[in-house]
Amino acid sequence: MMIKSQVIICDDFEHTIAKLESVKKNQRFIRIIKDDNFLVEDVEYVIEKASIASEDEVVIIMGAKKFSDIVQNKLLKILEEPPKNIIFIILANQKAMILDTIKSRLPMLVITNKNSSYELGLNVENMTLQNVYDFIKLHQKTPFNEMQQIVQAIVEKALKSNRYKFDYKALELFSNSIKALNMGSNPQFILSAVLLKLLANKKKIER
Repeated sequence: MMIKSQVIICDDFEHTIAKLESVKKNQRFIRIIKDDNFLVEDVEYVIEKASIASEDEVVIIMGAKKFSDIVQNKLLKILEEPPKNIIFIILANQKAMILDTIKSRLPMLVITNKNSSYELGLNVENMTLQNVYDFIKLHQKTPFNEMQQIVQAIVEKALKSNRYKFDYKALELFSNSIKALNMGSNPQFILSAVLLKLLANKKKIER
């Protein structure tokens, strides 16, 4: 999972936030999570927090069971012209709830039980160059939307394995990879870049 402006459709907000926090670097998180409806007053609070200048990245996470059309339209302006160093993440339970105008401005990630146990067919913990070559060959014709899930699953498994060094350059590459896929870059090229970067950052096992 990458820290970027996006809509995340999920059932468990706290679990999703924990996953985001596990990959954060120097970002500061502001959480605005409501048990029921996200209100106009909540949007005003978001705008107020987003308007405060910051040299570090600030991640504003908004979560609720319902975002009314009025609330989303009020959010639209700041999503169209986000302040510098501000990342907006919307957590919702249903994809159908999100307006098309929001979808057109923010990429959407859907986390389901199926995605959370995504079967890669790749042993991320013990990857070799041959494994990487075979995996890339297997996904020569994989479309970009499925490749997004694959890349995210690879990075998540690599993080959990603690077998790879995640320095700033690596995290930046992984984040930019998802952005590039959203912009229509070649999925196989992105997959190759991510896997080869992981191999280069694999920790040596001390014997």
